[in-house]
Amino acid sequence: MTTQPTPDPAPAISEDELKRAFNAFKKRLKLTRLDQESRLGVSRPMTAGKQADISINPPNDFPREVWKELARQGRIKDTGGGFYKLP
Repeated sequence: MTTQPTPDPAPAISEDELKRAFNAFKKRLKLTRLDQESRLGVSRPMTAGKQADISINPPNDFPREVWKELARQGRIKDTGGGFYKLP
């Protein structure tokens, strides 16, 4: 009977890297929101007093595990298909 080696746990993601990734996410979300709200001919969520609910692909500068960890912590919300938004 052979025993299979246990897989190494995923390397811990530093709090500094999570913070940098979250800030990059917020910056991209802000730019995407500004772009969506400035288009002509679309409904204007700002005139109704509410913001557009936008999901984005997170920046590719960080690995997928970082985004999954931020979602697990509740700092961002996974909307499926690799898209995330603020909760």
